[in-house]
Amino acid sequence: MTILNKTTMLAVSTLALMAVAGAASAASLEKIREDGTIRIAVANEIPYGYVDPQGEAKGAGPDVAKALMKELGIEKIEWVTTNFSSLIPGLKADRFDMVAAEMAILPDRCGQVLFSEPNTSYGEGLLVAEGNPKGIHAYADFAEKQDLKVAIMAGADQLEMMQKLGVSEGSLVTIASNADAISTVSTGRADAYAATGLTVSGLAEQGKGVEVAGEFTDPVIDGEEVRSWGGFTFAMGNEELRDAVNDALAKYKQTPEWSKVLTGYGFTQADVDGSGKHTTAELCAAE
Repeated sequence: MTILNKTTMLAVSTLALMAVAGAASAASLEKIREDGTIRIAVANEIPYGYVDPQGEAKGAGPDVAKALMKELGIEKIEWVTTNFSSLIPGLKADRFDMVAAEMAILPDRCGQVLFSEPNTSYGEGLLVAEGNPKGIHAYADFAEKQDLKVAIMAGADQLEMMQKLGVSEGSLVTIASNADAISTVSTGRADAYAATGLTVSGLAEQGKGVEVAGEFTDPVIDGEEVRSWGGFTFAMGNEELRDAVNDALAKYKQTPEWSKVLTGYGFTQADVDGSGKHTTAELCAAE
């Protein structure tokens, strides 16, 4: 064999391997049932989905997911923790089969992954320094006062909210995870951290030198107060698993256990009732 032929064959083999590697696809429902194990990711966000120090997965997403997997006859869940910004790339790369992080169902995300019907709904909030010395009570404050800085988590939908409200890039401080929020605000690197109300309340309980911004005014974007709807997330092409989860979720939401799980993690009755206000199709098609 000539050197040229060897080189050509090596190049073809390399391209073939690259094609196989790039064609990663999520495990089918049949394969998951056959193996008896499903890989579910969380982003370590309390109270949405996290793994406690003992290694147990908790939160509104994981607790509901456990009930759904039992209904589907899947015996074992392999929990995967990652940064929020890595959830969608992880699904695309087949690092897990499903996400239970109560990720907000948004049109741009719907173009990248599949969502279940909503499991939760939740509003917004701000984490500020103790005493709220800057008098911050709304996301819009950062558009009106250019000297204020607000922290947001990489990959979170608060970025789009801030942009629509006219907050400048120079007023935004991006952090990797919620775990960095307390120090970011308490040390003055940012004047506040924007996240959902439940996340902010949980952080305020954990850290010193911070508190929830009182008299908070919900952001109004395109004439409507902002509320998010969270659901389970799957890779494109995995409609079978998504549909099975949807069927199980619809049944589970008719039981008292479902609302008990949500309210047990701090969701209000308005959050519980609001989860059914929109379908995923409506949320994905929203302007």
